[in-house]
Amino acid sequence: MKILYAEDEESLALIVKESLESKDFEVLHCNNGDDALEIFDIKNPDIIVLDIMMPKKDGFTVAKEIRQKDKNVPIIFLTAKIQTKDVVLGFELGANDYLKKPFSIEELIVRIHSLLNRRTRKSIEQNIKIGSYTFNHIKQQLVKDEVSISLTHRESELLFYLCKNRNDILERTFILNKIWGDDDFYNARSMDVFITKLRKKLKKDNTIQIINIRGIGYKLIC
Repeated sequence: MKILYAEDEESLALIVKESLESKDFEVLHCNNGDDALEIFDIKNPDIIVLDIMMPKKDGFTVAKEIRQKDKNVPIIFLTAKIQTKDVVLGFELGANDYLKKPFSIEELIVRIHSLLNRRTRKSIEQNIKIGSYTFNHIKQQLVKDEVSISLTHRESELLFYLCKNRNDILERTFILNKIWGDDDFYNARSMDVFITKLRKKLKKDNTIQIINIRGIGYKLIC
């Protein structure tokens, strides 16, 4: 699981990063709000841990901009701010949890696991209908007429974002950076191959189309 961890206090950041990595998390650390948003766009983290007082953009601003792009990724605020109005503002901006400094690493880890488990359960329960198919993003599976079709991780991620933008354009640059980590020529050709694979796996319902919007991206119509 990838954690985006934004904290500008170097000594604390080092302790937290090493502690989380010892629990087999991949920690994407940065020390300012601009870098946090850039990492979020490129690395697609599973959960976000944000300090509020940061250079360039504070945690509140970062959370607000992330929520405009992703309504579901869990966000935990770490802060010395304890006034009720700050806590309320954090939750209004889309935070899932709020941990006051100083905090114990053990408590942070418990809260991270709790939010990740809750998100996984919710995702498993919510199957996505695509025409006559049922798509389960977590299980990486398409089902039609009780027949199951397995998807690779990238096929599943690509189909998930097509579904999120159903009947609207999914921009090539966005999805290449989100899933492949770079929008260079070779990754773009790779994505075209994955689109072809998805079309084949969805071909038994002719009401479903994945249309190429030349030079811009793809659109899922169903």
